[in-house]
Amino acid sequence: MSNGTVRWGMRIAVVAAAVALAAPAAAAPARQFKSKQCVDCHTKQAQRFASLKVVHSAVRKNACEDCHLRHGMIQKLVLKEPGNGLCLKCHQKPALGLDKKVVHTPVRSGACVKCHDPHGSNASHMLKAEGAGACYECHARAAFEKKVVHAPMKQGCQACHAAHASDQPELLVAQEGKLCAKCHAATGAPFKKAHEGYPVEAKGCTGCHDAHSSDRPKLLKTSVHPPVAEGSCDSCHADAKSAKPFAVSEQGGALCANCHEATKLDGGGKVKHAPLAKGECLACHDPHASNGKALARAPGNALCLSCHKDKAAPVLVRHKAVESGCVSCHQPHAANEKGLLKKDAATLCGACHAKTLAAKPKVAHPPFGWGECGACHDPHGSGLPALLKGRGDKMCFTCHQDFEARVGRAYVHKPVAQGNCVACHAGHGSDQPKLLKAAGAKLCQSCHADLMKAADGTNHKPFSEGRCLDCHDPHASNVKGLLVGEQKTLCLRCHSKQKSELAGAKVVHGALAQGQCSGCHSPHKSKLKSLMLAQGPDLCFTCHKAVKDRMATGKQHPPADDCLTCHQPHTSAEPKLVAQPMKELCWQCHDAKDAAFGAAHLSIDPKALTCMKCHDPHASTDPKLFKDVLHPPFAARHCDACHQASAK
Repeated sequence: MSNGTVRWGMRIAVVAAAVALAAPAAAAPARQFKSKQCVDCHTKQAQRFASLKVVHSAVRKNACEDCHLRHGMIQKLVLKEPGNGLCLKCHQKPALGLDKKVVHTPVRSGACVKCHDPHGSNASHMLKAEGAGACYECHARAAFEKKVVHAPMKQGCQACHAAHASDQPELLVAQEGKLCAKCHAATGAPFKKAHEGYPVEAKGCTGCHDAHSSDRPKLLKTSVHPPVAEGSCDSCHADAKSAKPFAVSEQGGALCANCHEATKLDGGGKVKHAPLAKGECLACHDPHASNGKALARAPGNALCLSCHKDKAAPVLVRHKAVESGCVSCHQPHAANEKGLLKKDAATLCGACHAKTLAAKPKVAHPPFGWGECGACHDPHGSGLPALLKGRGDKMCFTCHQDFEARVGRAYVHKPVAQGNCVACHAGHGSDQPKLLKAAGAKLCQSCHADLMKAADGTNHKPFSEGRCLDCHDPHASNVKGLLVGEQKTLCLRCHSKQKSELAGAKVVHGALAQGQCSGCHSPHKSKLKSLMLAQGPDLCFTCHKAVKDRMATGKQHPPADDCLTCHQPHTSAEPKLVAQPMKELCWQCHDAKDAAFGAAHLSIDPKALTCMKCHDPHASTDPKLFKDVLHPPFAARHCDACHQASAK
């Protein structure tokens, strides 16, 4: 084969390859993503749903996203809408009857799932329990299972009540009389005989009968008015055959007074319950029958709270006596004590709090001594411990008004700031003055135990003798440390020597001048003499940092190891608080008459010298303690370059 043929074949191959590369890829399958179903992950839920008798239509269709938002791996319930809004997307309000006058509480509060399982259930309508079982989640079962049970209860609550809403009270499916008449024919002889011919069907049956269950025959309520029980309705009402058979022979309390003597009801009490005083017996009592004691319109405290609504407010601490019933402390009709109390407050409280009231402290808190427990405590309930009417300090300030102004000071004792007066003072009484819980320093030790341990070294006398209040205000102060006065003034009351020195001093230590005695001395205790906070120069260095730095890097002047060798700690007649005139101070160590001293100082008269002009009294990098910056001739010791010694 010729070379030309070979070259031509190669060209054809290259072109073919280029075409092949330019052509679209042959049918490579397109990649697709397939979404998982919710039940692929929620397998346990899917198994449970499959076993249920009644399943929500969205669950049955595997349409979880009708209600839920996608949430991936995040284990969180993510609904498209909160509360009942989601349910009402499909279940329209009119269909549920939510446009009616009375709406079932869970429906009104947006809690359909209180009764229904949103996915499915073995009970009808996806209820969480079958029949009355669902209702017992909120309504106490005992009230419906007494000795005599109303027959419709066997059919379930919905025999008489609507599940969601109704135009009738108590969610009844029809007007009460008509509803009862479906089973109890008012035209029958037994019915008429039992009700003495009165047309009670027009008035309603639940005035005398319990609609659910009762411990009495014929479902009569617990407490029945004797005329009703004895079939003597005409003792209060007109004749059954009259035009107005339910008209009463007398109005209000006058009718009741025919049987109930006023003196027996009020017991001669001067303070009368308002309804009794107005003759409004029916404000509290039902004239026919009731499940409350003594025909009360509501059982227990519920009757009282229907008027005294402020006492129904939830509180953190409720008085146990209230749980026992209002009548454990109050008379229902009349009493001789204010607030219808059965006895005076102290005696009444003493029935339960005997030990507290039996205590006879030397110093009694006036309200406690006077038996006025209600001055500080709320007898019904409180949001505070011990049933206090208000926060501790606010309660105390109602009488101790002068202390309220103190709280506004710059520094407040922690218990006072927290309103915890009883941290130090006994609320009822004490054997100590001012109702203190303990005497003197023992009280302070309850919080400041570590501070008040005596030191092995020096203890400040007021501190060691437990006289804390000599220096501190127990409530508040405008001076740091709760001091009773400015620090300097306070210290000088006892330290008379320093006070007299200060009076004629030319130079005063800065800390003392600023009244900061505690800058050097501990006010309580110290292991060092004179209550010093630290040893020797270390204490001085806390303020004189430049001196500290020089002494750390240069040669130290030996006396500088003890500042008090040269300086006075409080006052002085000399500059820099030196203890005596500079020359006299220096000559205690340096002999001005020595030949070497004279030679070093050009034989200048020592009286004409000022040591501090050339020397640093604390430390220097120069062996002779010369200052750091020196005139070159002076540094070379060539004084005569500038000075000429004069003849004597």
